Amino acid sequence: MRGEPVWCHRPYPLPRSLVRVMAAAAAVEAAAPMGALWGLVHDFVVGQQEGPADQVAADVKSGNYTVLQVVEALGSSLENPEPRTRARGIQLLSQVLLHCHTLLLEKEVVHLILFYENRLKDHHLVIPSVLQGLKALSLCVALPPGLAVSVLKAIFQEVHVQSLPQVDRHTVYNIITNFMRTREEELKSLGADFTFGFIQVMDGEKDPRNLLVAFRIVHDLISRDYSLGPFVEELFEVTSCYFPIDFTPPPNDPHGIQREDLILSLRAVLASTPRFAEFLLPLLIEKVDSEVLSAKLDSLQTLNACCAVYGQKELKDFLPSLWASIRRESSQRRTILEMLLGFLKLQQKWSYEDKDQRPLNGFKDQLCSLVFMALTDPSTQLQLVGIRTLTVLGAQPDLLSSEDLELAVGHLYRLSFLKEDSQSCRVAALEASGTLAALYPVAFSSHLVPKLAEELRVGESNLTNGDEPTQCSRHLCCLQALSAVSTHPSIVKETLPLLLQHLWQVNRGNMVAQSSDVIAVCQSLRQMAEKCQQDPESCWYFHQTAIPCLLALAVQASMPEKEPSVLRKVLLEDEVLAAMVSVIGTATTHLSPELAAQSVTYIVPLFLDGNVSFLPENSFPSRFQPFQDGSSGQRRLIALLMAFVCSLPRNVEIPQLNQLMRELLELSCCHSCPFSSTAAAKCFAGLLNKHPAGQQLDEFLQLAVDKVEAGLGSGPCRSQAFTLLLWVTKALVLRYHPLSSCLTARLMGLLSDPELGPAAADGFSLLMSDCTDVLTRAGHAEVRIMFRQRFFTDNVPALVQGFHAAPQDVKPNYLKGLSHVLNRLPKPVLLPELPTLLSLLLEALSCPDCVVQLSTLSCLQPLLLEAPQVMSLHVDTLVTKFLNLSSSPSMAVRIAALQCMHALTRLPTPVLLPYKPQVIRALAKPLDDKKRLVRKEAVSARGEWFLLGSPGS
Repeated sequence: MRGEPVWCHRPYPLPRSLVRVMAAAAAVEAAAPMGALWGLVHDFVVGQQEGPADQVAADVKSGNYTVLQVVEALGSSLENPEPRTRARGIQLLSQVLLHCHTLLLEKEVVHLILFYENRLKDHHLVIPSVLQGLKALSLCVALPPGLAVSVLKAIFQEVHVQSLPQVDRHTVYNIITNFMRTREEELKSLGADFTFGFIQVMDGEKDPRNLLVAFRIVHDLISRDYSLGPFVEELFEVTSCYFPIDFTPPPNDPHGIQREDLILSLRAVLASTPRFAEFLLPLLIEKVDSEVLSAKLDSLQTLNACCAVYGQKELKDFLPSLWASIRRESSQRRTILEMLLGFLKLQQKWSYEDKDQRPLNGFKDQLCSLVFMALTDPSTQLQLVGIRTLTVLGAQPDLLSSEDLELAVGHLYRLSFLKEDSQSCRVAALEASGTLAALYPVAFSSHLVPKLAEELRVGESNLTNGDEPTQCSRHLCCLQALSAVSTHPSIVKETLPLLLQHLWQVNRGNMVAQSSDVIAVCQSLRQMAEKCQQDPESCWYFHQTAIPCLLALAVQASMPEKEPSVLRKVLLEDEVLAAMVSVIGTATTHLSPELAAQSVTYIVPLFLDGNVSFLPENSFPSRFQPFQDGSSGQRRLIALLMAFVCSLPRNVEIPQLNQLMRELLELSCCHSCPFSSTAAAKCFAGLLNKHPAGQQLDEFLQLAVDKVEAGLGSGPCRSQAFTLLLWVTKALVLRYHPLSSCLTARLMGLLSDPELGPAAADGFSLLMSDCTDVLTRAGHAEVRIMFRQRFFTDNVPALVQGFHAAPQDVKPNYLKGLSHVLNRLPKPVLLPELPTLLSLLLEALSCPDCVVQLSTLSCLQPLLLEAPQVMSLHVDTLVTKFLNLSSSPSMAVRIAALQCMHALTRLPTPVLLPYKPQVIRALAKPLDDKKRLVRKEAVSARGEWFLLGSPGS
């Protein structure tokens, strides 16, 4: 380097020269008295005392002295001919630099680097202190370009690392790690020389503490694309010599390094590049065949890890030997199967022009035998791996024979009916059935669907006679399996009629059915509809087959009877109709506009005109007139109309729209059937949201406003008018309609209403939440992406102002509304407003309403993690209120309060320590709570408070 000071190359550099050079580079030198510093240096170097080093470092860090003054005070010791004295002098300087490296200027760093590089040639007693100094300088932000390479070259050339004690070798690894983290491009400029230098450093390392760091460096060399040059094999040898890991940690090891830590670190290196394959695979094959069980297991797991990285070129020459070794193994079946699964996933990425070239073809029978053996094993974990392997095996084109598929289907059928304690296997089997049914529809139609049809028939027979719980469980499993395999159009045409026929059996009174039975069928139908969304043909088939059937069943159930039937009533229950709504909505959202336009010409006239001609078995005892003088049973079916029309694409024209909107508006304020009036209000709102701007929309809005104002006056329809106001407001808020602000203001005004105030407060939750049946993005509603942020900006100031002006008995309503808005607001939007709103949130915790408490706690918990400094200002209030709510009558509130107590530990420790004894005593009470989930949260929170302030916490 040009301009290097003369002292850098003297045997013992003159410290006063160092001082002069550094002083020229320093802008300002501290003027503190030097006497005390000379005394501290003397005590450390001559008196062999350790305390003065910490004091000098603290004084430099606090500004009492500069690094320059420390060097000047060290003068005689740095040039002393006695190695031990020089070592003590450099040790003190290095300790100061470790504490104060952030204070150094660039020119100071340059000359210190030159000094320390030169000292690498000094006596071996000096080297440890020199390395500590270089470690400190490797952390400097002010390190100029090129010096990282210079330091590492000096270490590689001058230091025989493996002759150093463990702690000094660890220092060298730290220096390399620091430079790799901050000076990557500089080090890469060295090319393969850097790799070779590190190989020399690591070669022969034995200490597990150092190996963990060394393995990480090797992994980074490979994963960050450093040049390995011609040293690939050397790098492999210097790491693979530790495989398999043979390490037993000593008793009471303070470092806590476990054998598994080393195994995983080394495995990550060996499996990090396919360039190791030609060296590693023979080694693994050798270890798989060894007599040492741990070596077998480690080798198989390493093979499994390699599968995600290695390609066809690397593996093809070793596949016969690998398979021969694996086939000989009769233990560690799960590990072997997981390894095979990895190979199969890798195989999927390869392509072959010739079917005969596929390497798996020769092993197909053995693979199938291994998989089927796993599927019949009593071990749940082995069954799970077997199911995953079967799925990947089946995805290999033209691999499985018809006999293999028949066996596979039989196993999946059996696994689909496992007991509750094997739930994970049952779910996995259903998922695998769906994946494979899409690939092999003929096999599943031939071997699975008939079995499920028979199972369903037996289930119907048992339900007719009053079945046992076990049979109920099998019946539910059958319904789930029918929907799971409906992943191919040809299978849907077999499974859908089975489920619909099952519903007709319920309606005809042939089964002792409960609402849960019908809901289970509807859930299966919805899942089937979701799968059909991927294929337009299946989607239309499902829609034109299932929707008329469901409507016919519901219309039949709504007809008046001389002798009311329990079975008919089941189909009109709220929960059952909600399940039907889910099916109809899911079956409609993915229709093309052309097909949706066909369907709407039948379904809307059904509800407006009673036209039942398109329904199956449409001979009903009386006319269907849900909007006229129909029974409450007929009016309840407006929910099904809502599910359909509110899921249509926006550009589908709805026939008789004007009449439909007026009928819905009229029904929405009918007080005789709250379920029907709410469904009508939601349907009206859903159509409003999609309607294009213009005169007709304005007319509909005016009709709605007039209806709301008339209904909110005194009378029996106040609750229904409020519900209509709420849903119309939400429909307009989502699309940024100008009238939404007026309606929101009307809603705020109702917070002071003695009758509707609490409901109005809860209404803010609806306005800010996502719905599942109407006004959804999936249902083509107009939902602006920032509607919550805009609602917050437009309305929260008015809520806060209203709270301060409201009478004491009304304030809880404002707090509840505000809490709902803040709880559903994206946290990045809320954080800047937190200082002004936090006092209101804390006041909301004192509100007796459990809904307000729960909403507020849910809002505060993430804020404790994301805004600890602001929350720290209110720690006394937070601790008191959270502890009080941990004894709430509501289990949900107790859990949320304890979760907040846990989150409190993220606040600065000095702020919390005064409360630690009080909190630990108070949290002893919920440890005895009668609810397990409460006890679990109490244990977690109390444990964190116990650790508060302890070392390492």
